[in-house]
Amino acid sequence: MISENTKKEPLVRIAKRAELSPKKAALVRFSSIIVALLIGGLLILALGYNPISVYGGIIEGSLLTPTALKATAKIAVPLLGAALAIAPAFRMKFWNCGAEGQITVGAIASTYFALYHVGDLPAPVFFVVTFIVSAIFGGLWGLIPAFFKARWGTNETLFTLMLNYIAIGFVKYLRIGPWMDKGQMFPKVPMFDRAARLPDVFGVHIGWIIVLLLVVFTYIYMTRTKHGYEIAVVGESVSTARYSGMNVAKIIMRTMFISGAVAGIVGWMLALGTNYTLSDTTANGYGFTAIVVAWLAKLNPFVMVLISAFLAVLQKGSNSIQTNFGIPASASEVLTGLILLCMLGSEFFINYRFVFRKKSVGGDD
Repeated sequence: MISENTKKEPLVRIAKRAELSPKKAALVRFSSIIVALLIGGLLILALGYNPISVYGGIIEGSLLTPTALKATAKIAVPLLGAALAIAPAFRMKFWNCGAEGQITVGAIASTYFALYHVGDLPAPVFFVVTFIVSAIFGGLWGLIPAFFKARWGTNETLFTLMLNYIAIGFVKYLRIGPWMDKGQMFPKVPMFDRAARLPDVFGVHIGWIIVLLLVVFTYIYMTRTKHGYEIAVVGESVSTARYSGMNVAKIIMRTMFISGAVAGIVGWMLALGTNYTLSDTTANGYGFTAIVVAWLAKLNPFVMVLISAFLAVLQKGSNSIQTNFGIPASASEVLTGLILLCMLGSEFFINYRFVFRKKSVGGDD
């Protein structure tokens, strides 16, 4: 006979898993990629294509030629930079969803100098000045929601999201207003003079060197400095931070200024190193995709390098198979989404497990 307790117990419940060893966690993550590729293969078969050929096309179109490799790097660099930008804020559990707007504001600052002051300064000075100004403006844009959070406890997720649209709206105003290229039928910001374009190193703009330096800086800042310790304490418990004498408001604003500044530097790279102009889509969704990168990397800057490179390969390869195989853009986006979904889903199985109700073996006497 089934006991009363057994009747009340659900058939399946979710329980917190004991911490997995690094090897087992890595195995779960690797398995999730295999599962994603298998599911994606079924999708490709359903569309009438050979999955092996298509996956080979992704690799070839993103890595196996110098041109493809450079194009992939140009995707990975701003994605990695944006992930590094939001990492300190996320460690503090300040959910900065506004990297897109902070990137855009940094690009606006760079564009002003590229349009009106490119000939006034020697090239090295010009790039240093635009770098600093972009960082400052991106930092100030990040400081706005931080101030309101520290002062009035506003919701930072909604606040930062709304600021994205304000930044993009300002670009639209500039594009059709004071910065419009008068010689074009379509309202757009003029292309930058060659002197305002970032120099290349191995075929990719110098931003890739700066981003790799930022990887090291971010790791040291978050794990080896007093500021990094304060960020971690605030993230764990605001009450504990206040009890230990920390100025929580100052920490929130300082961290968000740094977060926005790094995002502004990404805007500098995109404006002067990739697009050579300013548009509504300068940020190109990097600020949102960076959230996935940071989450999958567990805020580890060195792991972010690998994940950013992997996502860049997927994006560039997906573009290639559209051209080479005639696969619809929507299908290639679904394929990329499946892989990301499985990768994110693996984190659930690393942290949780399903517990099934045991059958009753006893009965009433």
